[in-house]
Amino acid sequence: MALGALASVWAYQGASDAQDVLAVRTTVERGQVIEPDDLMTVPMTVDPALQPLPASQLDAVVGKRAALDLAAGGVVTADQVTETVLPAAGMSVVGLNLTASGLPADQVRVGDRVRVVLTSDTVTGTGSTPAGPVAIDAEVAGTGIDDASGNTILNVQVAHDDAPLVADKAAAGQVAVVLDEPGDQE
Repeated sequence: MALGALASVWAYQGASDAQDVLAVRTTVERGQVIEPDDLMTVPMTVDPALQPLPASQLDAVVGKRAALDLAAGGVVTADQVTETVLPAAGMSVVGLNLTASGLPADQVRVGDRVRVVLTSDTVTGTGSTPAGPVAIDAEVAGTGIDDASGNTILNVQVAHDDAPLVADKAAAGQVAVVLDEPGDQE
């Protein structure tokens, strides 16, 4: 009997801590406009680390764009919603697969202005001096983790004309990311 009472108290407390949050009803691809039918509200006990948007933010989210793919059944967070169309006019988005030594640890976030450093080519046995690194201004458009390698995947928005060079160096593993203090880039 005591066990039943304890279970009832636990269930009541769990239900009373639940908050209504926004969740995705149907998958929304990155860049698509979020429609009212794409969203639903669900009660859940909120872990502060998740930072889901409360259901009261529905009107603020509808009409904006998905900053990344929103899977059906997932909760909606502020960094998944944007008013910006990516890529912007005259810009391109390039994906970088970075090891831990290629970027500042746990400091790069969506929207940060960064420099993508194209590291020097290694020339051995030729006696020639390799070209120095080149830095290209960029904005972080998305982040993720490559499950297979554990590397950080960073999508960066760069000028359209710089995209082929950045993509080429990224494919060769010759990129690193520098995060400067806000306002350093003009």
